[in-house]
Amino acid sequence: MDAPEHGTAGTSRRRLIQGAGVGAGAIVALGAGFAGGRATAESGVDIPATDDGDLVDLNVAHEFYTGAHQAGIETPPQRHTVFMTFDLTTTSKQDLQVLLARWSAAIAQLQAGLPIGSVEPTTPIGVPGDTGEAYNLGPAALTVTVGLGPGVFDDRFGLADKKPALLADLPVLPSDRLRPELTGGDLSLQACADDPQVAYHAIRNLARIGRGTVNTRWTVLGFGRASAGKGQTTPRNLMGFKDGTRNVKEPEDVAQHVWLDDDALADGEQSWMKDGTYMVARKIEMNIEIWDSAKIQTQEGVFGRTKGEGAPLSGTKEFDTPDFGKSVHGELAIPATSHVALSAPENNNGVRILRRGYNFTGGINELGFLDAGLLFIAYMHDPKSFITLQTKLGSSDNLNEYISHVGSGIFAIPPAPKKGHYLAEELFL
Repeated sequence: MDAPEHGTAGTSRRRLIQGAGVGAGAIVALGAGFAGGRATAESGVDIPATDDGDLVDLNVAHEFYTGAHQAGIETPPQRHTVFMTFDLTTTSKQDLQVLLARWSAAIAQLQAGLPIGSVEPTTPIGVPGDTGEAYNLGPAALTVTVGLGPGVFDDRFGLADKKPALLADLPVLPSDRLRPELTGGDLSLQACADDPQVAYHAIRNLARIGRGTVNTRWTVLGFGRASAGKGQTTPRNLMGFKDGTRNVKEPEDVAQHVWLDDDALADGEQSWMKDGTYMVARKIEMNIEIWDSAKIQTQEGVFGRTKGEGAPLSGTKEFDTPDFGKSVHGELAIPATSHVALSAPENNNGVRILRRGYNFTGGINELGFLDAGLLFIAYMHDPKSFITLQTKLGSSDNLNEYISHVGSGIFAIPPAPKKGHYLAEELFL
């Protein structure tokens, strides 16, 4: 399976969309306003990383029109994200179609490092088509991944017969402390980039396009990727532990555990979801002050790994395979209720998910404590994988003393469109 294609943003204008559904002429017109800007990828620079030796090339651009998987899933995690969910305020199927078409056209521009309209109109009374804060910053490896929540397929839009087979609100899970204002959403946008301003600019402008059709629901600004992709050094979460050592990384594993293929269609999945996947997003708050006062022996026992090297407590190196049967002085080296033991595929009939998490902080909460935690995002071919793992973790994980799941959402992720088309176009045919 090929990774998302890379390209370099150029100075030529791109044809935005030649779609269908509302009508080819109408859809082309939707994108016309995004073409009024210059390429802005001329000032990229290489910035040395501080944690893993990788170089950040702000000229890297990810193609949007692949006709296969959306970028931002298997793409090596960038250093920053802005995640936002939306509620649809319309009952018009055509309004939803137009929004997805306009978002598609705009995302193609944004991922190429181009503005989505004029930053400086030629007339003094003109309103800029692009807000301008990413002008000349380059694409910075931006990816924007679009998700459709269960509400898209309720009785508002007449799309119930096209609802993805496994898309349903998550059940109440052990240890959930979900807040209504941080839960749900009809649509989601996940913007990831190596420049935080580029990611913010993308979400800001896409939300602007959606005015009158959607309202924002909940959002998280994430930093310091908290999961590792293929070829990346494992990063750390805000508890100081490496996160994502055993993440799904190899293309064959991603194909098996993430993407919906012909076998999924044979099991009753919607044909328009081929090459798509499912996403679960959770906002997890950390009780930082309580954690920081815990002994190192306690902290390592909670995770089942050493804090420095990240090795399983049964081994010495980070990538040593955990030995869950090994005993030391009559006790299991890796506690049975540790995070590693409870989430390991060996202990869950081979269940695996692709994690794409980010750290977040909101400053100080209403109690005067640090407001910080993990934006947990995971992709999987069956949401039951997450439900299985979280049911077990929520019931027994020693980590529960230090965290709270306060936000949640589930979304179907359609495949990427081909050039001349738009996201989820088959819903409207």
